Amino acid sequence: MADGDKNILVVARYRKTEALRMASGLTLLDDPVRVLVCGELEPSDELDIQLESLDFADVPLERVADGAVPAALANAVTQADVVYII
Repeated sequence: MADGDKNILVVARYRKTEALRMASGLTLLDDPVRVLVCGELEPSDELDIQLESLDFADVPLERVADGAVPAALANAVTQADVVYII
């Protein structure tokens, strides 16, 4: 991580496909981006496009079952400088 870089966390909680789209866009800032998906992802063509984009950009994506969300979220937030919950 270069000086001035911010660790960005995108939490996909409610509008998951939109959160993944936003995370893809945030990669243009050249800051490290990480995605935490809470619960299940509903399959769709748009979702597949966003997942492929994040994979191409080497963005870490962690899927967390609903019961484990509080602990995973607490851990991820402590490591981030900026958090977006969508």
